[in-house]
Amino acid sequence: MAKEELIQFEGLVTEILPDARYRVQLDAGHEIIAYTAGKMKKNRIKTLAGDRVTIEMSPYDLEKGRLIFRHKDERPSSPGGPPRGGAQRGGQFRRR
Repeated sequence: MAKEELIQFEGLVTEILPDARYRVQLDAGHEIIAYTAGKMKKNRIKTLAGDRVTIEMSPYDLEKGRLIFRHKDERPSSPGGPPRGGAQRGGQFRRR
């Protein structure tokens, strides 16, 4: 028997819940609970309320999903602020 295909949806994170879970409002209007995928945890990708995300869901349970991608902000950065990164420290290494 073949593995079922996962369904992908896009949505907006409306609330951050305990245990790395999020309440997500899908573009179709449904509201689901999603958890962070392992690759996002491994690469330390943080998700905040208001972020656009892509969700993977099983066709069997349409109330839960896995958050697999956080879309980049379309908001322009502030023009007067200092540039982010190591340039402001004179080329020193970045601390972890």
